[in-house]
Amino acid sequence: MWRLQYLDRIDDVPAALWNEVAGDDYPFTRHEFLATLERTGAVSSSTGWTPQHLLVWHGRELVAVLPLYLKDHSWGEYVFDWSWADAAAQLGIDWHPKLLAAIPYTPATGPRLCIRAGEPADQVTAAVVEELRRRVRDDGLSSLHLLFPTAEACDELAAAGLAVRHGAQYHWFNQQYRDFDDFLATVSSRKRKNLRKERQRVVEQGIELRVLEGDAVTAAEWRRFHHFYQFTYARRSGHGGYLPAAFFSEIGRLLPEKVVLVLADWQGETIAGALNFRDSETLYGRYWGCIQEFDQLHFEACYYQGIDYCIRHGLLRFDPGAQGEHKIQRGFRPITTYSCHWIEHGRLRRAIDHFLAQERRHIAHYLQDAATLLPFRVPD
Repeated sequence: MWRLQYLDRIDDVPAALWNEVAGDDYPFTRHEFLATLERTGAVSSSTGWTPQHLLVWHGRELVAVLPLYLKDHSWGEYVFDWSWADAAAQLGIDWHPKLLAAIPYTPATGPRLCIRAGEPADQVTAAVVEELRRRVRDDGLSSLHLLFPTAEACDELAAAGLAVRHGAQYHWFNQQYRDFDDFLATVSSRKRKNLRKERQRVVEQGIELRVLEGDAVTAAEWRRFHHFYQFTYARRSGHGGYLPAAFFSEIGRLLPEKVVLVLADWQGETIAGALNFRDSETLYGRYWGCIQEFDQLHFEACYYQGIDYCIRHGLLRFDPGAQGEHKIQRGFRPITTYSCHWIEHGRLRRAIDHFLAQERRHIAHYLQDAATLLPFRVPD
């Protein structure tokens, strides 16, 4: 019924055709975003991300697309499988290469297998999973992983035979706030005072914040932001980050309506920046960098400016990225994230299935406990 095709470069399919299926709202499955990763060298066989994008055809009509990669390592995924790799090694199994359906370097929940409206999603999903499992088996790969799908898509993938893993992130939700003070009014008195002090501390240091849409960012500002990004990555992890300077300037040119850049100025110099992406409902915090540390600046640039932006533009949610329990006391609610997996080796698959069942229970308890740390006032 369907014909499935692999592509080793996304530019082999026209952008308009890919976006017609993937949609043009969610930024990370846009052809422009994925192509920019490839064109600038951030994603390639040399970086351990070999493109294998999957297209599903019905006759001459493209009905589904899936960003897909052959991975030689587990970096840049944000669903950590190091312990699984260790278990595989104990069984004499090579964990890499593996097949990965994900957005490189982007732990943001959203569509992964994008299916044209009107097509039977359950049947297309089942056909894709069957093909990917065949690919894993026939090519001698260890496993298949699909990261950060929506809850609804996860249910369909589970029905098609994939195991489900739960994780946790912290997202802010807009309750039709009029402004930042309206949001603060929902926070308990002590926590509200702390949040105001954090914001005021940035002002006291003479720092000014600018929020720019993509088409307003100059080439010099993109170069400056990349310098921040590299410097911060190197200080934290010993390398200059996954993304080259050309990625930032090119994505600002190709997807200006999706880019929101916060820049911090001090004494006439831009000293820090936080890069966000957006769609019609959600702001996605992605990259942060600075060349000089200032008290509370990270919270202001990465969190409070994002909340402000969501309120001003009527966005429903702010997804500031992976990890960070410190977000909870600033009003970011603990939420469940999902990933789906198929392990080819039967013994290892059964062991991981057992682990996932235990981990899901742990995550459920953790989310309940974490929610008790939210700063909001308890209604009378």
